Parts: sequence; structure tokens; C-alpha cells
Amino acid sequence: MELNDEQFHRYARHLILDEVGEEGQERLLASRVLVIGAGGLGSPLLLYLAAAGVGTLGIIDDDEVDLTNLQRQIAHGTASVGSSKVASAAESVARINPGIRVNRYEERLTAENAATLFADYDLIADGSDNFTTRYLVNDAAYLSGKPLVSGSLLRFEGQLATFRGGVPGHEGEPCYRCLFPTEPPPGMIPRCEEAGILGAVAGVIGTLQATEVLKELLDLGSSLSGHLLIYDALGPTFRKMKAARDPGCALCGTDPTIREIA
Repeated sequence: MELNDEQFHRYARHLILDEVGEEGQERLLASRVLVIGAGGLGSPLLLYLAAAGVGTLGIIDDDEVDLTNLQRQIAHGTASVGSSKVASAAESVARINPGIRVNRYEERLTAENAATLFADYDLIADGSDNFTTRYLVNDAAYLSGKPLVSGSLLRFEGQLATFRGGVPGHEGEPCYRCLFPTEPPPGMIPRCEEAGILGAVAGVIGTLQATEVLKELLDLGSSLSGHLLIYDALGPTFRKMKAARDPGCALCGTDPTIREIA
């Protein structure tokens, strides 16, 4: 995919980076990323990936825009309240970069559709807001052999990690279940609507998530795989913790019990 004149101008600040250049920008334009959720994390993630020139973005979300979303979900505006989050986010992507192809999935990610959806993309970016979906995304990405960049938020904190254990050549790297083997009991960790979230924290983690996605697509720098990055806005501090594959992991351990998406 050769750059045209408009693209040379649009992506000029990428092109002058030796680590990206024309070849890297062409790689981004040929890349396909599926974003799970068009909310607090998905919003900045989608906008920055579109601005960077990731050629095809898939957006899956079955929710509608609510007034309470606007405090942090910057892909949506007041006029979008009541409309599909996928449609609203797709319109924002088009305003930023009309050359990006957007695949819209106005549905919930399930065990029945995950494998089919994931097969069409190079990388999965998880911006979901519940543990059930996070485990599903992790399992489907691992079993599909796709790299996964995952983010999460609560109150004044955010977490970010990359998982590549199912990708050929990266065997032995941990998956999400290695760090968090099972879902916490119901009610133990409240959701954002119960505990609250400082809106700008979503922007911090979503932007970092976009950066890690771009690094994976371009094979730049050090991957976050094998680590968990924790941001505390009140500190303010970043902590980077090492994470190893768990030999007893139900998905990627030496004797896995999860062999298909369920």
C-alpha cells in the first residue's frame, strides 16, 4: 500500500520518525484492529488509532450513549445521547480521518461470535468494563493466536497489559488468567457506575493503550507483554510489575482445561 500525496501530508510527523517512516506508515494503513467497547477506554483508543492511520478499525459494543457517559467517553457528544455507541464512535473516527475503514458491530461479544470476529483482525484491544468480557476476550485472543492489549479503570486508577502467549513465537508469555486466575466474587470489585471514575483517567489509560497497540503493530521498543502497568492518579505514580506465565493456568498452562471458547 503506497502512500498518496494526501497521506504523505497527513502522516508527516510519523514519516520523519526513523522508527516509523514510510514503511511503518504503510504497515499501519494495512493493519486491522478490533476494539472491544466504545466507552471510556475505547473512545481515546479509537480516536488515536484513527489519527495514526490504522487502516481498518472494528468496533463492537451493544450499548447506547447515555448522558452520564459524556464525562469520560470523548468519542461521543451531547447530540449522540440515545444513539448507538458504535455509530457515534464511527462518526467521530470519520471526522478525524475519513480514510479509515470502520467495521461496525452493534452487538455484544459472546462465545458464539468471538472466534469469527477475531479471525479478521491482526490485534485485539480490550476496553470492556466487566470481568466476564475480559476473560472471554483473553481466551478468544489466545486461542485465535492474536495479540491482545487490555486496559481497565476504577476510581483514580488504571491498569494496562499486553498478552501475546497464543501468538506463534511468543509461547511462554503470560495471559490474563495467569495474572487473575478467576473472576472475583460478585460485588467484591464494584463497576464504574457504583464506585465512580475520574474521567481524565480513562484518557490516560486509553491513550497509553493506543500507544501499545501502535508499538505492537510496528514492532517498536519493548513490549508490555510479561508486565502489568498500574497508574495511580492521586500519587501520581506509575508502577510496572513483572508477570510470569502460570504453569497451572487453565488456558495456557502445562495441562490446560480451556481448549475452546466458552
